[in-house]
Amino acid sequence: MSATIAGPDGLPRCRWCAAAPEFLHYHDTEWGFPVGDDRRLFEKLCLEGFQSGLSWRTILAKRENFRAAFHGFDVERVARFGARDVTRLLKDEGIVRHRGKIEAVINNAKRARELVQREGSLAAYVWRYESKAPTGPAAASTSEQSIALSKDLKKQGWQFVGPTTVYAFMQAMGLVNDHAQDCIVRERVERERKRFRRPGD
Repeated sequence: MSATIAGPDGLPRCRWCAAAPEFLHYHDTEWGFPVGDDRRLFEKLCLEGFQSGLSWRTILAKRENFRAAFHGFDVERVARFGARDVTRLLKDEGIVRHRGKIEAVINNAKRARELVQREGSLAAYVWRYESKAPTGPAAASTSEQSIALSKDLKKQGWQFVGPTTVYAFMQAMGLVNDHAQDCIVRERVERERKRFRRPGD
């Protein structure tokens, strides 16, 4: 089976983006493009944690609700959440109401705050785990880098950051280019990755 499928314009794209209508825009404009913004990186790590055991379609459909519920994934604000916030979020039908995952986001915000104090930024830290080897198509669910990053995050006390979750985060945030070889977006992502200034460089 080919790794690509023809999009609405007849051009080849990664096969997975045909699984749901909302995937096409996400695939063409976000997935794999390098991100150096701490808030977006933190948001994606949180959303990947919420996705655990669910589909990305479910999370993507609720993304704006998650952003509203967690104040745009502002690390400082989320780190100050308490029991009352957990109760509020467990009643919020717009998000995934899973106590463990909600509490993990609050915990991870505190860990992210500590990490930023140590490293200068979340971006500078995660981009040290960038995959330098050429990749594609996306057949793997983990990598040497995602295993190492997952292990280090867990050591720091982060939760819901297993190697598969971390690898999906790395794919989405451009730390690896896993677009299929003949996907029309792969070359665009590669150009962006060449232009992207690595945090801490």
